[in-house]
Amino acid sequence: MSPTKTGTTGPTPRKRRVTIDDLAGHLNLTKSTVSRALNGYTDISETTRLRVRRAADAMGYRPLSHAQAIRTGRVRSIGLVLQVSEHDGHRPFLAEFLAGVSAAASRADWTLTLATASSDEDKLTLLRGLCDQNKADGFILPRTGQQDARADFLRAANIPFVLYGRTSNPEGCAWYDIASEDSMKDAVCRLHALGHRRIGFVQGGAAYMYNALRLSGYCEGLKACGLPPAPELVRPAALNRAEGVAATRALLALDTPPTAILFAVDRAALGAWAVADDLGLTIGRDLSVISYDGIPEGALMRPQLSTFSVDTRHAGERLANLLIRRIRGEAPEALREIGQATFLDRGSHGKPALTSEQLSDIVRANSIPTGGNPTCHSIENC
Repeated sequence: MSPTKTGTTGPTPRKRRVTIDDLAGHLNLTKSTVSRALNGYTDISETTRLRVRRAADAMGYRPLSHAQAIRTGRVRSIGLVLQVSEHDGHRPFLAEFLAGVSAAASRADWTLTLATASSDEDKLTLLRGLCDQNKADGFILPRTGQQDARADFLRAANIPFVLYGRTSNPEGCAWYDIASEDSMKDAVCRLHALGHRRIGFVQGGAAYMYNALRLSGYCEGLKACGLPPAPELVRPAALNRAEGVAATRALLALDTPPTAILFAVDRAALGAWAVADDLGLTIGRDLSVISYDGIPEGALMRPQLSTFSVDTRHAGERLANLLIRRIRGEAPEALREIGQATFLDRGSHGKPALTSEQLSDIVRANSIPTGGNPTCHSIENC
């Protein structure tokens, strides 16, 4: 009698791959129904799609990507071209946005194809190259322009895309965006309720759609509060701290300066602190500041910057989900979502301690340099 073996020395046999035939047999469904359910086709009920997906997860079914690509012509990849030279291209929370896109793609068994560009021209060139090489089935377009060449190209080529933002021509566009115009209107109304009657506005990048929306929100806020539009209170683009310094100085140099300033972007808002220090003013008491973006640096200011913050991870997830649905054939008009920013109520805004006239006296006494009389060519939209 041979001794009983108590162990093994060879490799563990590889577990047989679960096939779509196994899944169909287990569910008593046709292969076609199972395949269409896994690929999100709208002619399959949500109940069946969930049933198939749960069974696939439980049985460990994973599709063969190369076989799917041959059968469907898809590579199951989301494309994204980021321009790192943009004014907010190095934001720390860019990682959160990419994590959201990647997580949503992974849940659907898709991948993310990422490229980085150094200019608008390079961005479009890279986008064309990814399309020519069939590296992605569709694209997320962040930071949309009022006139967006990327959207024009993809629309003409009949390649699916979804905007992170909006654009002036909505035809054929799906999008996820944050209603930053609502945030600007809300900021004006908050400041008005505190007693401010002269409220300045510093714009962001003129070519971007977000700037037009935030300016319109500011104008709507003035109207809602019964405040007349004042072109001299609107400054052109400021995208960084130095430009924010110049914009703040120009506004405070007016004969009747604003007691509160609303900035389209946080990075420009940070410049207000340097001007306040020069004048011996206290931000939040002598001059109120509210902005938009929620960058981490705002929490390091003293007092902290009051701003509107966006959940960028959630935005990335929604964009990936919408794009996959668009690739699978859903109409772009049915794939338009608008979210809201969250107001971070901090110390940089409050009731005005000085009148506009008193503030003007302080400015004149300290003779701060100005960038000339501020003008705005868009305030007629108010």
